[in-house]
Amino acid sequence: MASNMTAMMRAVAQFGQAFNVSVVDVPVPTILDATDVIVRINMSAICGSDMHTYHFDSGSPEQPYLYGHEAIGYVTEIGDAVQFLNVGDYVVIPDNLDNGHWTIEPDVYDTQHVLSGPEGEALPGVQTEYTRIPFADNSLIPVPVNSSTSETTLMDYLFVGDIFSTAWTGVTWSGFEPGDSVAVFGAGPVGLLAAYSAILRGASRVYSVDQVQERLDLAASIGAIPINFRNSSAVDQILRMEPGGVRRSVEAVGFEAVNANGTVDSSVTLREMVQVTAPVGGMGILGVFNDSLNDFNIGGTYMKNIAIHGGIVLPLQSVAAELVPLITSGRANPSFIVSSIIGIEEAPEYYARFSRHEETKVVIRH
Repeated sequence: MASNMTAMMRAVAQFGQAFNVSVVDVPVPTILDATDVIVRINMSAICGSDMHTYHFDSGSPEQPYLYGHEAIGYVTEIGDAVQFLNVGDYVVIPDNLDNGHWTIEPDVYDTQHVLSGPEGEALPGVQTEYTRIPFADNSLIPVPVNSSTSETTLMDYLFVGDIFSTAWTGVTWSGFEPGDSVAVFGAGPVGLLAAYSAILRGASRVYSVDQVQERLDLAASIGAIPINFRNSSAVDQILRMEPGGVRRSVEAVGFEAVNANGTVDSSVTLREMVQVTAPVGGMGILGVFNDSLNDFNIGGTYMKNIAIHGGIVLPLQSVAAELVPLITSGRANPSFIVSSIIGIEEAPEYYARFSRHEETKVVIRH
């Protein structure tokens, strides 16, 4: 006799209490629309942008907030309209989905940068065993993975779905050209990969600005010059070495940036970027900002004729297409940022560790 029980899987969720996530049972997804595929996830990751919701009362007991927007896995089922993917294909799940139109309305765009489904419902997170991906042909990023691919290479590909593509784009947005000097504000995962991207692309010097020494040590290990603003002013340190300023700067912190005293100062990175960026230079802004930013004086950028470009990377898939061959050839290895690989039941502990800057990047093995 057939069972009426719904198959369940584990997922990371927040129920309305800040700094507190849980691992709960949720239904295994099924195909709902012809453009859907189901992906069996091998790895997902905790992202710095997850902290922007983790630090607040996100979700509720009635409608939990499900976490995760970067993952890699293989296709287990396809909808009738899917043309370019097959069962067994390995794919990276990006942090935004392409419905073929790129018409983004406020009510169909959630805080995880993932477009909602066809009926306007928010997609669940991907820190799970399986996930349903709408608009799969346009959205998913195929990668050349097979049974002999190492776990390290899987992680390299995983990061093209968000942080590596985002970091690469921030360098592009700054107006970067080979030979430029670059200052990257923030040495979290995106900031480290922005510094790494600039180095890969031929920067003359790259400065990495942060207050967590372990992150700065990692930046130094890839050839960046570490700037710890807890020791003295980041602006003073950089300008001593670059009296005319750096040609390009990249912001990878966002509205939760802190000053040397550890106090939140939402515009501190932007103000300091203007001070260290040379006239007719450029700034790329990747950090998440909201309407709390009210003390950034645009006049400095005007007087120095600095170009500014920032936002969310759309469409990310085109950037990922540049990066996958770099990983396949061995030229790029972004997984150097990973500090821990965990099981999903350990997620609450490692969200807290990540929030306390005790981890650089955490990958969940499913």
